[in-house]
Amino acid sequence: MATVSANTTAVLITGASSGIGLALAQHYLAKGVAVIACGRNAQALQAITGATPLAFDITDSTQVQAAATKLKQLLHDNHWQLQQVILNAGSCEYIDDALHFDSALFARVIDTNVVAMGYCLEHFLPLLSRGAQLGLMSSSATYLPFPRAEAYGSSKAAIGYLGRSLRVDLAQHGIGVSVICPGFVKTPLTAKNDFAMPMQITAQQAAQAIYNGMQRQRREIHFPTKFTWLLKLASLLPEKLLVFLLAPK
Repeated sequence: MATVSANTTAVLITGASSGIGLALAQHYLAKGVAVIACGRNAQALQAITGATPLAFDITDSTQVQAAATKLKQLLHDNHWQLQQVILNAGSCEYIDDALHFDSALFARVIDTNVVAMGYCLEHFLPLLSRGAQLGLMSSSATYLPFPRAEAYGSSKAAIGYLGRSLRVDLAQHGIGVSVICPGFVKTPLTAKNDFAMPMQITAQQAAQAIYNGMQRQRREIHFPTKFTWLLKLASLLPEKLLVFLLAPK
């Protein structure tokens, strides 16, 4: 772990062992920000040069609580101000046969993407400094009702509402909230997709967009903008036409 000078601002990033989270950790480190890199894979976190690793499972409330205790001590010992928390960790699974709905799969995705985020909010929010920014990872998939996305899309739509509601309640505490809505980003998670992913960008490009948006305290950070604006425009089409265009043929 690199030595960081006193009174340095810090960012906490979940899901930092790979993909967007790893690229974010590296980007913030390059900007001279103290990074607390979180994830389940302790070995992968240790390999992020300059970051402070904090290994725990976001789906285990007891582990999240223990991680918050360690985090509080880290902030105190290093004289860090926690100015940003980016809750990036999540999963993606698809419902292949809606007629025979997989409720177990649905529960797994909701638990990981939504309920676990609640655990993190409970224990990390009190550690944020006034003027801090919270980033919640949603998805541009919420703009349209994509096939097979009942579980993933529902979880990310929930995060969007969660972010907007938190923004109202946290305003009095001087904490801003950014809802992050990426398009297709090249990561180990998207590598599992078996469909075309137009206008795909790298994890490093995604990290740059998220960093810029968080610094500007944008309410919604969506990218790549050419792709996300196309989705937003398409969402204005009549529902009947959307079903015709998007339904499996």
